[in-house]
Amino acid sequence: MGFEIRADRTQRGPKALVREREEYFRLMDQGLSSKEACRIVGINPRTGKRWRNGVKATAHNKARPPISRPSAQAGCSRYLREEERVHIADRLGEGVSLRLIAAELGRSPSTISREVRRNRHLASGQYRPHAAQARADARRPRPRPGRLATNDELRGVVQGWLEMNWSPEQIAAMLRERFPDRPEMRVCHETIYQALYVQGRGQLRRELIKALRTGRTYRKPRRQAQTRRPRYATAMVMISDRPAEAADRAVPGHWEGDLIIGKNQASQIGTLVERATRYLLLVHLPTDRTAEIVRDALAATMQTLPTELKRSLTWDQGSEMSLHQEFSIAADLPVYFCDPHSPWQRGSNENTNGLLRQYFPKGTDLSIHTREHLDAVAAELNSRPRKTLGWQTPAERLAKLLTPAS
Repeated sequence: MGFEIRADRTQRGPKALVREREEYFRLMDQGLSSKEACRIVGINPRTGKRWRNGVKATAHNKARPPISRPSAQAGCSRYLREEERVHIADRLGEGVSLRLIAAELGRSPSTISREVRRNRHLASGQYRPHAAQARADARRPRPRPGRLATNDELRGVVQGWLEMNWSPEQIAAMLRERFPDRPEMRVCHETIYQALYVQGRGQLRRELIKALRTGRTYRKPRRQAQTRRPRYATAMVMISDRPAEAADRAVPGHWEGDLIIGKNQASQIGTLVERATRYLLLVHLPTDRTAEIVRDALAATMQTLPTELKRSLTWDQGSEMSLHQEFSIAADLPVYFCDPHSPWQRGSNENTNGLLRQYFPKGTDLSIHTREHLDAVAAELNSRPRKTLGWQTPAERLAKLLTPAS
């Protein structure tokens, strides 16, 4: 006979509601809320809460029946409840194995083993469920006091090293070196950052923030690459959509581009490197690097090339390329963009920029170089033998690829 909803909803006193409890958990398994399940079964919501979370033993419930549906109840909480701990104690008294108890409760055997080991009475070794529940409740409150708040010696050492302008990562590493046998004298660098930046903890003096290299008084949130807002008004075509022939470098005409920046971020030179031959073009940008100027300068440079050398251009997501769609139309050249923080996707260009620093050192004014000087530097690099080209020069390799086979 199935369960019937009680027509009489009056209180029934201390009588155990065995069938009601079974129906309550069956409804919970079907996805109903606790409030709705209690309404259907005809019990007080507090009763349902006690069934889910357990209740301390009283004169009325000491003799309550054993858990009838342990697997379903176990799924209601990630923590062991007092009712489950009573079941563990009863079955241990009967000499049942931990694995069988775990199966009855729908828990992992390691969970039951760890529970008995951690919460048994130290003197007698007996497992007492209500005392175990009290110990578990005492361990659970959050947030726990931080180690820097409770350990004066550790806090003093960390503060001293911060005053010496050590970074939190250096401090965390040196704590492991200086106190190898004292785990209480160790914290990770994130703990130090949180003690400095999170207000209200009082673990480290907030004046010590000035000792951090960033000098920030608040942490700067970082967004994941996939959550970034679009950089440009017009949609970018990413490098993953670039033709496969660009990746294998078999066909010339696929370029990688970037800017090298001069002193105080006030001057710049555009660099274009052909992927198959490493052939270099330098773009003269004597005034600034606004999107309009970069668009016009790149388009003028690309228009000097034959059609077979204009297949694609790969760029990073710098603001100077925000007018990429207009450039593509003017130069008849599609633009593909690298993923954020992925300079290796323009490896040839990055390598060539390193070679160019021999001619244009960092921290110098790049606006003093004339277009003629840039052409001379490009010609010199294009006539330099490259190991990656089998000791051919970029100019030789380009000429060979452009010369039709006889």
